[in-house]
Amino acid sequence: MCLRVKHLEIGLGERVAVIGHNGAGKSTLLRLLSGFVRPVAGQLVVLNRSLNKPLSAHDMRAFRCEVGQIMQNLHPVERLTVLENVLIGCLGRTRGWRGLTRCYPPIEVKAAEAALASVGLMKQAETRTDALSGGERQKVALARLLMQRPRLILADEPTAALDPVAAREVCQLLVQASAGATLISVVHNPELLPLLADRVIGMKQGCIAFDLPIAAVDESCLDALYKRNEVPRIKPVSRQSQATDNNHTQSCLT
Repeated sequence: MCLRVKHLEIGLGERVAVIGHNGAGKSTLLRLLSGFVRPVAGQLVVLNRSLNKPLSAHDMRAFRCEVGQIMQNLHPVERLTVLENVLIGCLGRTRGWRGLTRCYPPIEVKAAEAALASVGLMKQAETRTDALSGGERQKVALARLLMQRPRLILADEPTAALDPVAAREVCQLLVQASAGATLISVVHNPELLPLLADRVIGMKQGCIAFDLPIAAVDESCLDALYKRNEVPRIKPVSRQSQATDNNHTQSCLT
């Protein structure tokens, strides 16, 4: 999917949901923000780093430590215990032989146990992750986020394949885990928007169809967004500036 975003700015601490049809460009946007894909034109700045060119190994390591992800195809390591999976979150700040051998300092083990307790999985700390349900695995991923302490969290349909009760619980835990950080979530079910976001970006055919506060997103917005075969229009709102060069894509997360 080719994105044609004229200008998008997301501030630190915001909770933003991205919605739209399959193929609208939602996951591509997250891949750009995570540094897995580079833009072919325009400017992309995330956490004060330009991602238009490859980062050095040192800068990329620092960037990876600051960006936490819960993606559809990223799951806990099944052969490890729940506690071992959560401790992976501190590898970015565990140097030398401790990081290589995964012999974690006691203070990090206590922090991991606290993270597990916060998501209700302390009793399963020594259980292999492949014995958990889908909802429990998502909780392990959330506890790992708490250990990582990222400044930016990217969640790509974090409630996919979960039942409604588990989905709501995971949303609430995700918001708790993102306290003090920026949270950008791709959301499939519009009913979960109030749980996850204060701001909603609707995408259609690689463009931003609307960028609105959650209170302004009503049935008419959703009906227009999910209609097929309609040319998307970018509506100027206070959060979204219009770029002067239509041939460039600009995105900034400061």
